[in-house]
Amino acid sequence: MTVRIGCIADDFTGGTDVAAAFRRAGLRTALVFGTPDAATPLPADCDAAVIALKSRSAPAAEAVDASLAAQRWLSSHGAAQIYVKYCSTFDSTPKGNIGPVTDALLDAIGATATLACPASPPNGRTVYQGHLFVHDQLLSDSPLRHHPLNPMTDSSLPRLLAAQSPHPVGLISLPTVRRGADAVREALLAHQRDGVRHVIADALTDDDLAVLGTAAHELPVVTGAAGLAEGLGRAHPRPDTATTEPPPRGGRAAVLAGSCSARTLEQIARFQAAGLPSHHLGVLAAAAGRDVVADALAWFDAQDPGLPALVHASAPPHELAEVQRELGVAEAAARVEGLLGALAAALVDRGVRRLLVAGGETSGAVTTALDIRTVLVGGEADPGVPWTHATTAHGDLALMLKSGNFGAQDLFVRALKDET
Repeated sequence: MTVRIGCIADDFTGGTDVAAAFRRAGLRTALVFGTPDAATPLPADCDAAVIALKSRSAPAAEAVDASLAAQRWLSSHGAAQIYVKYCSTFDSTPKGNIGPVTDALLDAIGATATLACPASPPNGRTVYQGHLFVHDQLLSDSPLRHHPLNPMTDSSLPRLLAAQSPHPVGLISLPTVRRGADAVREALLAHQRDGVRHVIADALTDDDLAVLGTAAHELPVVTGAAGLAEGLGRAHPRPDTATTEPPPRGGRAAVLAGSCSARTLEQIARFQAAGLPSHHLGVLAAAAGRDVVADALAWFDAQDPGLPALVHASAPPHELAEVQRELGVAEAAARVEGLLGALAAALVDRGVRRLLVAGGETSGAVTTALDIRTVLVGGEADPGVPWTHATTAHGDLALMLKSGNFGAQDLFVRALKDET
């Protein structure tokens, strides 16, 4: 089977976000978790395949190796174009991994240049004069600058990318984008003639991203967030296959949250304000030897099975700082992932068939614990937050993987209530 476009995402919720974008563009889309091998299944009649890695905060060499393996698998399934998906906040370390991964893929494919744009207007992320904005604030002035692993204190995309790549970085400004796809193509060719490898483009609206997608339709490698992916997907010939998947129905419902983002904390508060049951997972208590997973399961077993239940390790900034001081940043993150992964497996074993997971690293831990390799992408509850459909050892599972900053404040309540 041949896919039209292949995508490599640097975390699991990012993979879900971009898969939803391809689906909105009319492409039947499969999402693969982790580096695939020859035995990794791919649903029939897929137009797009997204491989979700856990490479955003990995050492650069490790991220490059995983991305190249993903590219080889995608190319073996016929993908002539590779889309590199990263967060719309461009979060990465000063050394990568966006630059090193993109350079490695360009080298492997034999391409000379790529277009880059992390804009996602529905989520308030726009690019103007090469600077990344969150709503009306520069990224460096916004609350999203406080990423727990990769703080983003610079909003200049050319400056950020130049620090990650030895190759020149250029810019296509908004006036050029507004002149249309032909003008963008001419600007890309001019940059290529000048030896520029990474070309960042301004975009304020979905229409701007549609122009960029049309202009980049024939580039072997394109990079960005979900917004540009949708524009690129719409530039591909529309398939005849249906993209509508049935909504999730039946079974117990649960939410697992590991993200400490402001939006996830708001969603937890809204869930609690609705009178729905919630339980906090004590990371420091677990480090001290308490079996907090067993405690959470005993609590879950005592809840009304007709109500969704929330278990979270999320914490406001001052509490998160305390945990990180006590355990270290990496150990705190790894412990949360391990606890929530183990809890997910136990909940599905208890009959949970609708599971909403908040946080990129948490989503990776959950899909790994459930041994889920491939899902088919369904409808969205909010922009970039779709239901996916998986088959597990315990039967079919409706799974929603939510980036920490995505979704409306009432998402936890509404997504599960709507499908009961």
